Amino acid sequence: MALGGLLLLLGIGVAGLYAWTGAELRHTEPVPTHAFVAPTDSASVARGEHVLRVVAKCSECHGEDLGGKVFIDDPAFGRVFAPNLTRGNGGIAAAYADADFERAIRHGVARDGRRLVIMPSNEFQYLSDDDLGALVAYLKSVPPVDRVGPPIRIGPVARALYVAGQLPLFPAEEVLHANTPVPSVPVDSTVEYGEYFARIGCSGCHGATYGGGKIPGTPPDWPATANLTPTGIGHYEFADFQRVLETGVRPDGTKLHPLMPVAATKLMTPVEMTAVFKYLRTLQPRPFGSR
Repeated sequence: MALGGLLLLLGIGVAGLYAWTGAELRHTEPVPTHAFVAPTDSASVARGEHVLRVVAKCSECHGEDLGGKVFIDDPAFGRVFAPNLTRGNGGIAAAYADADFERAIRHGVARDGRRLVIMPSNEFQYLSDDDLGALVAYLKSVPPVDRVGPPIRIGPVARALYVAGQLPLFPAEEVLHANTPVPSVPVDSTVEYGEYFARIGCSGCHGATYGGGKIPGTPPDWPATANLTPTGIGHYEFADFQRVLETGVRPDGTKLHPLMPVAATKLMTPVEMTAVFKYLRTLQPRPFGSR
């Protein structure tokens, strides 16, 4: 009888978990928007490719051809397919207006108001209008890819972690959803541009304070990220920092984990590397794992 009672309680708990998280997955909300039109000139398209692949690192999840790919597939955690961003069969670009792209990228909300799953809009909300416009211009220029992805499936572990506050399943919850333009930061080897780049391209893994540690909700075999504050890499010279970004090799000769997106960081310009290095030097020392 005791075992039966425990099984009954477990069943009720699981049913409640799926009911509540299912409602969260279906939840829609209006998002404020401002007039947003992407440019069409070739310089903007070229800048947009750099923003997409190097700053925002969109191809890490959506694939090198941006045709979408499954980047999480685990029976307990679930299956997440990063959508096909092209105009091909299964892609969204043909149906998305510029404002729809802005809403998805910067607000984490689809055209129908659904919050996008594990879309890092909490970082992308800081993209300037100019960089976001360039990124969208590039997206609209890429060759179509015919790829229809599988439906997203959120497993019991991911649902439980979300309820426990350990998994940001809907990063849109952390977005300010402002409807004012986001000003540009001049691309230069300055602390200001370094902060802009790092907030969009580094904080998602290394944490808002760049203290590193375990990324919330990731599988047990995923490594902890490095502490980028002076406590962690304060002994790095710029040449050490550049080598890590370009080759994935630390000053002591050890290699970074393959999850570090060296394919993107090695494409950073010297100006970008210098700016980020200067910015990290201004951070308060933090203990490892403080995020």
